[in-house]
Amino acid sequence: MTDEAAPDPTPAAAVDDDLLESTMLDLLGKRAATSSICPSDVARAVGGDDWRALMDDTRRVAWRLVDEGRVRITQGDEAVDRATVRGPIRIRWAKDADVESCAPCRPETGGARSDAG
Repeated sequence: MTDEAAPDPTPAAAVDDDLLESTMLDLLGKRAATSSICPSDVARAVGGDDWRALMDDTRRVAWRLVDEGRVRITQGDEAVDRATVRGPIRIRWAKDADVESCAPCRPETGGARSDAG
C-alpha cells in the first residue's frame, strides 16, 4: 500500500463509524481520483489482525457515504445497488464528489493525494 508505518490497530470493540469513515476517506485520498479501495483495506488499516470483525461495519459506513453522495460502490466500473449486489465490492469517489474539499485528502491536513495510484 504505502511505505508509511501503519498505525497501531484499534480493537474491533473500540472502533466507531467516525474512525472507519475517516480511514476510508484518507485511503481514497491517497489514491488517484479514478482508483478504488476494497472495504478490507479500511478494515485492515483500522483493525489489524482482527480486521474481519470490522467488515460489516465498514460496508455499512461505505453505504452511508453512498447515501450522502460522497462515494460510490462498484463492481468493475459499474455502480451497484445495495439491494441486489452480490460478491466483492470496491469503493470509489462519487463522480460528482468534491474530492478537493475532503479534509483528509488536502495536503495541509496531512493527506497526500496521489494521481498515480
